[in-house]
Amino acid sequence: MITKQYVLTLPSLHRGMHLITERINDLLDGSVQTGTVHVFLQHTSASLCLNENVDPRVRSDAETFLNDLIPENYPKFLHTYEGSDDMPAHMKNMLLGSSLTLPVTQGRLALGTWQGIYLFEHRDYASGRTLIITLQGE
Repeated sequence: MITKQYVLTLPSLHRGMHLITERINDLLDGSVQTGTVHVFLQHTSASLCLNENVDPRVRSDAETFLNDLIPENYPKFLHTYEGSDDMPAHMKNMLLGSSLTLPVTQGRLALGTWQGIYLFEHRDYASGRTLIITLQGE
């Protein structure tokens, strides 16, 4: 059994879904042919998700839906320390999550034809984001 761990630091990104599949695939060096990769986001105001990676309208529709579901300036939110997008960002993270576990086959991510890994940034002015990527297998 081989275990490797990487830190992937992403620059500051604007609000929305950002495709990061290739950044993760680039870390896979072929040392694990069959196994799993676990991606963990060390932040609570952004999320990770697996979704379609072809039609950009999927990204804008997802953003629209989440913003309608959890609007900014919701009068019952008390946590506004970092601005009106702060608590809504935490709520979106609670719905989507901070990690993904995916299969590795023949040394690469075994995703479906139309699937991509996204960092879903929920803040207007977020700093860079850090991901811990753990690769295990044979």
